[in-house]
Amino acid sequence: QVQLVESGGGLVQPGGSLRLSCAASGSIFRLYHMGWYRRAPGKQRELVASITSGGTTNYADSVKGRFTISRDNAKNTVYLQMNSLKPEDTAVYYCNAKRTVAELGYWGQGTQVTVSS
Repeated sequence: QVQLVESGGGLVQPGGSLRLSCAASGSIFRLYHMGWYRRAPGKQRELVASITSGGTTNYADSVKGRFTISRDNAKNTVYLQMNSLKPEDTAVYYCNAKRTVAELGYWGQGTQVTVSS
């Protein structure tokens, strides 16, 4: 079992920045692919950014150039740096861990990000 705990969400003005953290325990963290997903009100959950066990990153088109995903294997933590935030970024952000692409993986409980206008 993998336990994931997200933190760092909150209220921010448009154009502002926020950094989310996902702390993992109960697994060999370095072997897992990690991702940040979000679910906006009334919408399906979508992949925002991912980083493989080897460090390869991928981003949704909507956040490219604004968000950066990173990982610190020594701290068992994944980060999502969010800059130039927009109201449409408002969502609950979830952390996910997978050993393979095909797995559903493990999920945190989410952290709320609200971008006010």
